Amino acid sequence: MKALILNSGLGRRMGVLTSEHPKCMTEISPRDTILSRQLRLLAQSGVTDVVMTTGYFDEVLVQYCRSLELPIHIEFVNNPLYAQTNYIYSIYCAREVLRDQDIILMHGDMVFDESVLDDLIGSERSCMVVSSVLPLPEKDFKAVLHNGQVEKVGIDIFAGAIAAQPVYQLKREDWNVWLDAICAFCEQDQTSCYAENALNTVSDHCKVYGLDVGERLCAEIDNPEDLAVISARLRELENRTVYMCFSTDMIHSGHIAIIRKAAKLGRLIVGVLSDEAVASYKRFPLLPFEERKSLFESINGVWKVVEQKTLSYAENLRKLRPDCVVHGDDWKEGFQRPIRDEVTAVLSEYGGHLVEYPYSREGKYEELEKASRAQLSMPDFRRGRLKKLITMKGLVTALEAHSGITGLIAEKTTVLQEGKTYQFDAMWISSLCDSTAKGKPDIELVDMTSRFRTIDDIMEVTTKPIIFDGDTGGLTEHFVYTVRSLERMGVSMVIIEDKTGLKKNSLFGTEVVQTQDSIENFCEKIRAGERAKKTGDFMICARIESLILEQGMEDALRRAFAYVDAGADAIMIHSRKKDPTEIFTFVEKFRQREKETPIVVVPTSFNTVTEEEFKARGVNVVIYANQLTRTGFPAMQNAARMILENHRAKECDDICMSIKDIITLIPEE
Repeated sequence: MKALILNSGLGRRMGVLTSEHPKCMTEISPRDTILSRQLRLLAQSGVTDVVMTTGYFDEVLVQYCRSLELPIHIEFVNNPLYAQTNYIYSIYCAREVLRDQDIILMHGDMVFDESVLDDLIGSERSCMVVSSVLPLPEKDFKAVLHNGQVEKVGIDIFAGAIAAQPVYQLKREDWNVWLDAICAFCEQDQTSCYAENALNTVSDHCKVYGLDVGERLCAEIDNPEDLAVISARLRELENRTVYMCFSTDMIHSGHIAIIRKAAKLGRLIVGVLSDEAVASYKRFPLLPFEERKSLFESINGVWKVVEQKTLSYAENLRKLRPDCVVHGDDWKEGFQRPIRDEVTAVLSEYGGHLVEYPYSREGKYEELEKASRAQLSMPDFRRGRLKKLITMKGLVTALEAHSGITGLIAEKTTVLQEGKTYQFDAMWISSLCDSTAKGKPDIELVDMTSRFRTIDDIMEVTTKPIIFDGDTGGLTEHFVYTVRSLERMGVSMVIIEDKTGLKKNSLFGTEVVQTQDSIENFCEKIRAGERAKKTGDFMICARIESLILEQGMEDALRRAFAYVDAGADAIMIHSRKKDPTEIFTFVEKFRQREKETPIVVVPTSFNTVTEEEFKARGVNVVIYANQLTRTGFPAMQNAARMILENHRAKECDDICMSIKDIITLIPEE
């Protein structure tokens, strides 16, 4: 594609400003002249082949262009009759180097927003810049359109016309038609009219469409008054701020492309989502916030990088008040739609606007995301994420999973509330639920080999950390091998309870015979497990049964401190009471001495307490231990009963999830 810039005019209306050089060399900012800005924007857009017509101060113009040292090739064509002819004759003089080309045509006194040039170059059909919102100019071009196509262009056209500017992108087939008409005019000595006069005679065959740029800057400078207005608008453009937000830790060509577009709109501020926000919204970040922030700071065109603490833009928008927000158009539907609605509402508070570009859905970007998920699922990466999440968020949540499909439910279920996203941070593989899914009693009857297969099933299709219910841990000698196996598999934490003998579920309390291990024996089991660990990522959590077995608060605290001294990485305190008072008391007293050791709770009985209250009191991990099992089995039993009662399946359709929705949960690979 070539650019044709017409610079053969006299520019008399500029007065003394054009007494020593052509009008296109008039300064419009401390950085640019009209021409230097045109050439710079063309070069940035990839148009590096320019034909420039000259006339008035021909040598001055040529030397000036060379002094700019831009990565552009300029072929100068002089119009020797510049004082007696219009630019139609300048085009005629350059006809041999212009034919059979896609052309960007502009007058040398045009100043435009960079985004206008981008839209012009990106158009799939020949087009002319028009504006349906600007008032009709008295002396400048206007165009009449029919079904979007330009029918007539002129100065004196008013009826049914809209404002237009002599800036075009012309496909070669349309340009050749217009160029032939220009040549015919000039060879008939019609050289004092506009080139658009020739266009009007062939508009049926030269299919040029209006490119509506609205209120964006695209105007010509004819006199000092125009210069003052446009220079002021350029100052506004240079001070305009643009805001974008990113969560990514892998920057690809699609990101760079939209960043470049955004940077053309003004000074670009990039908001980088905090680690906690990314982990809550999408997936655990491969790179921590500071490294992701540095990535964006190193990108050309980014003016400033700030932290965005939540998925909601509201706080940063009200603080920074950017003139516009840029985003891909993928958030018009689906999960992010409420975020988009909030952004438009906040922008309307102070007159900002939203700019949306087509979202890049190329397969190579999807492959990159798959590669990221694959890395997150690898044992060495998955294992350490629970400890990092506890440090990052203060409190993490885990949902029970006992199969691949329940693991996917725990992995993919997400809720948006008040500009924040919520999802489970980890999965809990419960002895009770694993046994129940296999139709076996919860007495450690299901051996470790079978339970490890459940872990494999879940790990194969998910990426989130896993907390494993290790029951009593078995014999110390056996527990050592369990630790090594779980750590090697990529499990993040094993929780073992301080009981001995045949296991009975803790919620039975003293209703069944349950024996609590001695502090000495259990501490030795913890120490043996800690010695068996190969990494600092794997966590051994000691579960205290003192409150379940009604041994009192002092016994629970004494055991907790002893277990921490023995090397336990976390403490789980359990209760079967609906009143959470004793849990809160334990946490308060434990925190008086132990500030850092994570505390785990399983609020099956005391389920009225919110996660926010647990966090405020010093709890670090909340496990929802059996809710999928307890809701899933009644639903299946109900469906079975309905089929039996009605001798068909239709009646249970309303309580059935569609196969299509189920399939969307299941990854293809």
